[in-house]
Amino acid sequence: MIYIPQEELLNRVGSIYKLVILASERALALNNGSPRLVDTKSTKVSTVALLEIKEGKVGYKIKEG
Repeated sequence: MIYIPQEELLNRVGSIYKLVILASERALALNNGSPRLVDTKSTKVSTVALLEIKEGKVGYKIKEG
């Protein structure tokens, strides 16, 4: 099992709520066939999504209006 410190993830995203939404959307994309952006042995899409967020490979934009 891979340990990803929550503090590192929160430093990237800023809020636990944003983190949950971003990780779930990325995990869904990975499950639907999107290529991985990090090299890992993990087969869990949730773990891969969190690693991508930790390494800054995945981000978000806030929609206006």
